[in-house]
Amino acid sequence: MEDVIVIGSGMAGLTAAALLSQKGLRVKVLEQNWIAGGCSSSYPRHHFIFEAGATTLVGLDENMPLRHLIDVTGIQIDARRLNIPMKVRLDDSTVVTRYQDLETWIAEAERVFGPGGQRGFWQEAYKVSQSVWETSLRQLAFPPTRIRDLMEAVKNISWSQVRSIPNAFRSVESLLKKYKIHNNKRFRAFVDEQLLITAQNYASNVNVLFGATALCYTNYGNYYVPGGMYQLIKPIIDYIESKGGSVDLRTKVEQVKKTGSGYIIQTKKKGEFQTPFLISAIPLNNTLDLFGHSLMAKYRKKVMSSEMLRSAFQMGIAFRKHREFEAIHHQIHLGNKLPEIGARSIFVSLSHKEDTERCKPGEAVASISTHIFDPNETLIEHKELIEERIIEVLEENGFLKRENILYKHSSTPGAWKKWTAREWGFVGGYPQYLKIKPWQMKDARLDGKGAYICGDSTYPGQGIPGACLSGIIAVEKLQLDHGI
Repeated sequence: MEDVIVIGSGMAGLTAAALLSQKGLRVKVLEQNWIAGGCSSSYPRHHFIFEAGATTLVGLDENMPLRHLIDVTGIQIDARRLNIPMKVRLDDSTVVTRYQDLETWIAEAERVFGPGGQRGFWQEAYKVSQSVWETSLRQLAFPPTRIRDLMEAVKNISWSQVRSIPNAFRSVESLLKKYKIHNNKRFRAFVDEQLLITAQNYASNVNVLFGATALCYTNYGNYYVPGGMYQLIKPIIDYIESKGGSVDLRTKVEQVKKTGSGYIIQTKKKGEFQTPFLISAIPLNNTLDLFGHSLMAKYRKKVMSSEMLRSAFQMGIAFRKHREFEAIHHQIHLGNKLPEIGARSIFVSLSHKEDTERCKPGEAVASISTHIFDPNETLIEHKELIEERIIEVLEENGFLKRENILYKHSSTPGAWKKWTAREWGFVGGYPQYLKIKPWQMKDARLDGKGAYICGDSTYPGQGIPGACLSGIIAVEKLQLDHGI
């Protein structure tokens, strides 16, 4: 019998598993795919290494979750800091450089969008983001659902946290209105498409706490992992295994049953596993299917439907370079929406010029992604039309020449469902919605006994840092409840 079993090997599950391993527990991670990492991984195809999903690495700064994981465990990650986090091409061809330094960024924003309101907006947004990250590792019992959680919250509260409470009730749109820049159409479009990357929603729906953090992620350290994002995942797996744990691939969980002494986990190929404690690191939608009716009634109102979620259309393209690039991450706003899916922007992530693990010198690998709203109801009949339009956009913006393409492929919601097993193939976690306040988020306690949950459907829309934080919180609550 394992001390703890974790279902799912994304960043949330591996974070929880590593921290539990550090505490001396024997942990088994069950992963349905042939490679670990979920949306924070990479895979080989046709002599190239493509990213599975997440391509930006944030979270290594002070007070951030990934830094906490590394500091506690001593795990070493080979990450290269980027000089320029991102470039954005507006639909009028204006290029905006997302500098990390706040003052440099404000000057750039004023150059592109006009000086009115920009300084105040970005200074306040950055201040809020700093408070959010400072609070995140101090309030690990959040959201509080037991008296002990409240005691921990009060013990660790600060005045800056109290001042931030109103930001949970107002939208990013209200912040735009405060600085009188809500009618600046170019800037509003910029903000909405930038929010989609991390908050998975638009300014009218995202509260200031999450929205400011999402908009300011380029003002923190952004990193690149040579060899692809799997090289972020592998050191964590190595650490878990060095502590006596294991990560079992191709091990799909089909059912979870509560027993008097813990849980019986039924898998498709490897039979049953027993454990006193369980952490589900897969979405709430999928988790409830495993537990069946015992949890359905309790969480029915917390489960998001397809119309509230996002999937992605993603292309992987390998090509011979005809130029070098100042930045590797780009968002391109489109004058005409993409066919069939109606997306208004694409995100382009390039391999680093010094990375010879993902491709040969003189070549590059690009991961291009865009959002698909309501994936269960969005039928893609001619994905080649979307591919063709994306290639045209890349050519028009000087990223590649068609004749230099060496290999390409694309993924729709069906492919994401197969890769991640997430219902409807939704990615990016639960989007941020203003009507859902921080304390209404799903508690890490799943059944109030020995089962817990983490992942991007419990801490919405903040990518790797948010997923990592949810794993930390799950471990904290398990420890509070059971003294582990």
